Amino acid sequence: MITTPLTDALVRGAAELEATARGVRPHRLPAWVRDRFPDPQLMTAQSRPSGVRVVVATLARAVELVLHPSAVSYRGVTRERGSVDLVVDGELVASHLLDGGDHAEVDVLTGAREFREGPTFTARFDDLPAGDKVVELWLPHNEVVDLIALRTDEPVLAAEPAGRIWLHHGSSISAGSNAATPARTWPAVAARRGGVELHNLGFSGSALVDPFVARVMRDRPADLISVKFGINVVNFDVMRLRAFVPAVHGFLDTIRDGHPTTPLVLMSPLFCGAYEDTPGPGGMDLDALAAGEVVFTAGRHAEPPQLTLRIIREALAEVADRRDDPDLHHLDGTTLYGEQDAVAHPLPDALHPDTATHELIGERFAGYAFGPGGPLRR
Repeated sequence: MITTPLTDALVRGAAELEATARGVRPHRLPAWVRDRFPDPQLMTAQSRPSGVRVVVATLARAVELVLHPSAVSYRGVTRERGSVDLVVDGELVASHLLDGGDHAEVDVLTGAREFREGPTFTARFDDLPAGDKVVELWLPHNEVVDLIALRTDEPVLAAEPAGRIWLHHGSSISAGSNAATPARTWPAVAARRGGVELHNLGFSGSALVDPFVARVMRDRPADLISVKFGINVVNFDVMRLRAFVPAVHGFLDTIRDGHPTTPLVLMSPLFCGAYEDTPGPGGMDLDALAAGEVVFTAGRHAEPPQLTLRIIREALAEVADRRDDPDLHHLDGTTLYGEQDAVAHPLPDALHPDTATHELIGERFAGYAFGPGGPLRR
């Protein structure tokens, strides 16, 4: 097998690769952000390489990706491991469930963490189609990984970009929470349908209208941009309406400093019954956790000044309406997943969609954004 160094030329969707004792670790936020604001939640979220993939052009019929994963779980709850997905010429053809690696088990009640080291893992895919092709290895969206080696039975080259760059920012749903594999998260589904290159800045628990994320988006190459705000602002109870609206305007202003006419979609939250009319802060249902399930709950005391999803949808629609920006488009998130969808496709933990619902949301977004007359089609 031929071993090829894993460099920026082969790893797509990351801001940078950090050299580690084992290999290289993809980060979705640059070092200056990580140094300035090393919030543990954000640092973990941005280190999980949602949307990041190794992309090569090759004649290879066999490929191996050697990596060392780091997983987090809750004590008493069984959680599915991450996966490496194989996409060939834009089609998802196989998936390899992770094993080994390091593991941190968290006791939600006490905050205690138990850490166990494990072995390095190799994802091997055989019987790839004959002939020249573009091979993408999508990294797990829900585990941190150190990339160690890429091995193939034929040489590889850096592949040309498949399409325009779509830069997206959102919360854990955009990062892919509860999707079974990385290429089946809703942004990945939409990107394949739209024929675009996904750069995913979906950060679990961290879509909080942070100015430094706006600066990152300002400075990143992008042909198409979308931002989705709401659920984290509510379930962390970090703002009132007076602060939220100016913060969103400022976020958009910063993006426009670097991308003055790039098509930009401002998305409001998907339907989530727990937070439609009940504000945060949110948390886990401890009774459900004791039974081995993860279920999220909203706050118990609704006060009109606190933000809810309905209030945020109205505010974001008004923000879009008030801006003199012909390239800014507003998308009501409930058109992607609404109240009736919650009946047919309930959120398994009351907060995040399952794999089938991720695919539904991705298909709908692609139809809206990349279909005939769509705001991101040009």
